[in-house]
Amino acid sequence: MQMTIADPAALAELARTSNAWPFEEAKKLVERLKKRPKDGPVLFETGYGPSGLPHIGTFGEVARTTMVRNAFRTLTEDKVPTRLLCFSDDMDGLRKVPDNVPNQELLRANLGKPLTEVPDPFGSPEGSFGAANNARLRAFLDQFGFDYEFASSTEYYRSGRFDETLLLMLERFERVMEIMLPSLREERSATYSPFLPIHPKTRVVMQVPIEERNVSAGTIVWRDPETGERFESPVTGGHVKLQWKPDWAMRWTALEVDYEMSGKDLIDSVKLANQICRALDGTPPEGFNYELFLDEKGQKISKSKGNGLTIDEWLTYASPESLSLYMFQKPREAKKLHFDVIPRAVDEYFQFLGGFPRQEPKQQLGNPVWHIHGGRPPVIDMPVTFALLLNLVSASNAENRSVLWGFIGRYAPGVSPETHPKLDELVGYALRYYEDHVKPTKRFSAPDEVEREALERLADALGQLDADPTPEQVQEALYDVGRAVPRYQDFKAKGATPERPGVSQEWFSALYRILIGQEKGPRFGSFAALYGVEETRELIRRALDGELARSATPAEEPVT
Repeated sequence: MQMTIADPAALAELARTSNAWPFEEAKKLVERLKKRPKDGPVLFETGYGPSGLPHIGTFGEVARTTMVRNAFRTLTEDKVPTRLLCFSDDMDGLRKVPDNVPNQELLRANLGKPLTEVPDPFGSPEGSFGAANNARLRAFLDQFGFDYEFASSTEYYRSGRFDETLLLMLERFERVMEIMLPSLREERSATYSPFLPIHPKTRVVMQVPIEERNVSAGTIVWRDPETGERFESPVTGGHVKLQWKPDWAMRWTALEVDYEMSGKDLIDSVKLANQICRALDGTPPEGFNYELFLDEKGQKISKSKGNGLTIDEWLTYASPESLSLYMFQKPREAKKLHFDVIPRAVDEYFQFLGGFPRQEPKQQLGNPVWHIHGGRPPVIDMPVTFALLLNLVSASNAENRSVLWGFIGRYAPGVSPETHPKLDELVGYALRYYEDHVKPTKRFSAPDEVEREALERLADALGQLDADPTPEQVQEALYDVGRAVPRYQDFKAKGATPERPGVSQEWFSALYRILIGQEKGPRFGSFAALYGVEETRELIRRALDGELARSATPAEEPVT
């Protein structure tokens, strides 16, 4: 069955009992509206700093916010209009040259200027570095089908959208300073101002103290520290840019933002922005702080460093849905984001998708695929896992789809690229992932005497099975062989007895090390059934003859 509750009111009632984190977040918004009714749409916002190339963390914030938005629409029976605004802080000054872009001398010559006035090092038609990165942001959000509106800080400042709130901040300058100064170091506080004038001659975003404020005229007076020249700049019309924390608060106030999440590293900044927002007569948005993504070394991923995975890298080896699943799971826990997490995310996505039709409606609301697909997950039959495909590529040395489909067609008669296009897509991902991230790390183990005898017994046991045995029958043969070898006996396993011990993981690890060249893999019985019993016996023969170890590439040197 698919979602059995079609009535919006009944679905909303059920959603109120769900503890899935997007519903928990959406409930906070429902309560917010009860306390502060709003005439216009509920506004969800995400922020983007276009000083570097868009990365997965940026995508994650939009994906997660979209999940909360969908949960809110369910709770309110879609009767409350909503908007999602993806705001680019493209008027910020370029502080440093990113490591992962070309023409760095060009950028170095334009340090300090607003990003939308810095020439694009890629030479794109957009003209500026900020505009080019904005285009990249929109392009990858569009490919995921997000329902959003894009907003440019430069456009909003210059068009006068922020003028009223900027003038209010000028009027309440001292109150904003009282909030900000205690958070600053002594040397920083001596020159700090929430207003950053844009130099009318050099176009640099100036970090200078304010000498005078003219509230009635809406201007600030400041001095060029190098030339000593004195300037008076309006705070309106894009002549100044706010420091980012006051800017965040000003935006919340001016646009009446209702929800915005942010990384755990910004908790203190959120508190300050909340105070400034209230000082401007605004109401801070709801939201929560998610944990940061880490690279394979455990370091925070960064746009400017280019460490961690990019959107394009993930999508080279896996589907967008698998990436959305990774974003959904445990958002308040730090997670490593590197190539090794991809296979598991792919298989978990299809496990959740396959289990969805069999769940009761309340369970479905907690299933990640409900949130990934906005309450309408597709029905997809996936008879083979990504992990199995990777091992199949490894054992068969397949280099194209047709070879893999030969095995799949025999394992699952009637299944073809035409009947299962998503599986065909998975086959392509597996071939690329294996070539780039599995093959270079393969290291075959040469069997010792105990392993050699066990493998010989396994080859005999497989030869006695019926033609086309099921994965369960193959797995049972593996167990029978393993439990007969003292090294692999596990008397603490569930259901084990002195007469019939369990089988330790060491037996299956040995199979993968010796036959596949990896430390672990999916259920070996399923792999052998997919690869073929006779083909598996031939693989054992090649391992026993030393052929697998001898054929290893330099990166695949055998382990003795």
